[in-house]
Formats: sequence, C-alpha cells, structure tokens
Amino acid sequence: MRTSQSFGLHFTIKKDKAKDGVTNVYACITINKDRIHFALKHHVKVENWDKGKGGVKIKVPEAEDTNAYLEEVKFTITTYYQQLQIAGKEVTPQLLKSIFLGEDTEETYSLSKLMDYHHEVASASLTWSTLKHYAVSRRYLEKFLKEKRNTTDVRINDIDYKFIIDFETFLRNHKPKDHQKPLNNNGVMKHLIRLRKMTTLALKLTWISKDPFKNYKFRYKKVETAFLNQTELNAIQNKEFSAERLNMVRDLFIFSCYTGLSFVDLMNLNEGNIRIGEDGAQWIKFFRQKSNEPTNIPILPTALKILERYRHTDRAAITGTLFPNISNQRVNSCLKEIGIINQIKKVLTFGVARHTFATTITLSNNVPIETVSKMMGHTKIATTQIYARVLLKKISDDMHVLREKLEPATSKRKAVRKGNSVNHLKKVS
Repeated sequence: MRTSQSFGLHFTIKKDKAKDGVTNVYACITINKDRIHFALKHHVKVENWDKGKGGVKIKVPEAEDTNAYLEEVKFTITTYYQQLQIAGKEVTPQLLKSIFLGEDTEETYSLSKLMDYHHEVASASLTWSTLKHYAVSRRYLEKFLKEKRNTTDVRINDIDYKFIIDFETFLRNHKPKDHQKPLNNNGVMKHLIRLRKMTTLALKLTWISKDPFKNYKFRYKKVETAFLNQTELNAIQNKEFSAERLNMVRDLFIFSCYTGLSFVDLMNLNEGNIRIGEDGAQWIKFFRQKSNEPTNIPILPTALKILERYRHTDRAAITGTLFPNISNQRVNSCLKEIGIINQIKKVLTFGVARHTFATTITLSNNVPIETVSKMMGHTKIATTQIYARVLLKKISDDMHVLREKLEPATSKRKAVRKGNSVNHLKKVS
C-alpha cells in the first residue's frame, strides 16, 4: 500500500565547515516536515559551488564528474524511497540516510546477518551437533527463499505470519533428492522453533519490534519412543556374533542400556569420569555434553563387566577414552545388522538404549522417577516422564498387589454372608 508523503532531496555545502576553502557536499532529505543533513564522501571548493542549482558551477573543470556523482546519489536515494513506499513502509529521512550509508536499521537487518551473529555468539556455548542442526535449518531457509521468493536473503522485518506459514508448507512438501527421508511433522516443527529462536534474538537485540510468531501455534504429534523389553535386551546381550565389529557395537549398546549414556557421552568417557562413590562402588561422574548438567550413575555389574573389557585396550588408549572411538554412522549401520540378526523389528539406536535404561532397567524395577531423572541428567522431571513411560509389566504387577489386598476382604465378606444365611435357615427349621 502506497502512503501519502511529500519528499524532497537537494545538495548543499556548509561554509563554516570548510578547511582551506574546501568542504564536503551535504545531502538534505526532507519528508513532510522532517529533515536531515548528512555529509557525502565528496569534496568541492566553496568558490565553485552553485547554491541555486545545488551543484558545481558548469564552467568549472570538475563540474561534469561532481554533478554526475550527485545525480547518481539522488537517483539512488529516490529509488530507495519509492521502494519503501510501494512496500507500504513508514519512510523517514533517518531511514533513507541509514540505508544509503549502509547503516543497520530495522529495514536493513537481514536474516543471514542475524544467523551469522547467532553462530558467532553461540559457538562457545552450544555443542557442535546443535550448531549442525542450526546449519541444516539455515540451508532449508535458503532453499525456501530461492525456490519460493526468488531471492537469497530476507529482511527480518519482512518475516511475518505468512512467511512462517509459507516456510512450514515448503518444509512439509519438500522432497529431498538425496538419501534423506522427507520431514515428518515434528521435524518441521524443530526447524520452525530454530527460526523462532532467531526472531526472538532479533527482538532482544531490538532489530525488530514485533514477534512474528505471536499468533503461530506449534503442533507436535506424540510419538511413542521405542525401548527394549527384558526379553529383547537379553537376546542382544547374550548373542555372540562372528564379526568382531558387531560384538563391540553390541557391548557399547548394552553399556548404554545399563547406564543411560548417550552416544556422544559414551565416546567421551575417560578414566577421570570413573570415581569411587560413598558406597565404595564405582560410579560414572561427568557433565552431559547436551545440557552441561552434572550426572552421577552407579555402574551396574553388567556395565562394569563391559567397561573392564575395553578400558585398557590399545584402541581406547589412542584417544585417551575408556572405549574405542567409532563414528555414529558406523554404529547405526552395525546396530541395524544386530537388530536383523536378533529378529528385533524396532530400529536400534542409542536413543533406544537410553530409553531402555529409563524403563526396563530402572522404573520397571521400582527405582523412583526422581532418581532416574538425576541419573539421566535431565533438568526437569517432565522430560524423564516422556522417556520413562509406565510399562505394562509394572501395571500388571501393581494390579496384582492390589488384587491380593482386595481378595482377603472379599472372601471375608462372602464368609460372613454365608454364615448369616446358615443361621437363618436353622432358625426357620
């Protein structure tokens, strides 16, 4: 929508600013009754200035170059003014000056500049894997801008509700040309949450004045996270493979099932993380890489047996860790083979191992959820409740206890009713 404004632009000099008879040329922008002067990077002699025409006198040798430069400046600023008017923006002399001089304003802050700044300040506090997720979201945004907006960048001020909805639609319909799977609903939401973190940062920096996500509602679908029951866990734990690489990955996976360690924390585990606890047993004590939360985990017998098998091997000594280092991609490939060989239909990952620790190993054996939460390094117990659901076995056990409590009372009431009935018959006879 075009707004109604009076716009004027002319050039002048300030004789009182002259030095040795030479001074800057000043641009004067007027919109309605608002006016601003600013110096251009161009100098002229005071005696050569034509005040009436707002330029250098025609007969002066440098007149052609200087006046051509001033015409170019006038054309550039006028174009900026027209573009902002067509976009329905509120245009001020200060805004036009800032845009022309390349100064940062709400109109010049771009998404790419914001994401560069976020990467710069967050690199020290975020893990490499988290930064990698932000990089993936940035690539999706760049694809969206190129394919749907025919541009490579966008002003932060132009990110509005429609932009968010259009980006969401793009993510849902995007079909990767490589081996990756299309994004599911929760994957789409994660990219939008990272975009929201960017706009929230822009708000805090006062780069924008409104929250574009104010009316947007994130829609997550509840996903049942897989975990192994005791039978499945035993099958993998007791299986010997002909390939040594599968045996090693099996051991790493089982160790995670009995400790709740994520893959990255397991790979970083070193001798300094093994401490003797107050009970005289060995404990794992470290800070989780993901949340930097302190975590203390007692080493159960099964996990201790695996630890002793690897802690002094040559491969582990090379990296100074307790376990040989192996890539996440190779681990997942081996886990896929292990699942097929053991006829387990669930997709085996270290996330599954971590969930197995929360459910099958701890909660189903009546370990309080508060304790489980601490061992898993969660900052909120609500997070643990997502990982550690109530198992059918536990429901069955709890109901069996309840049944035993109720059955004696039921039998006693039946016996009383039967006794009353017999006494009544005796009286009648």
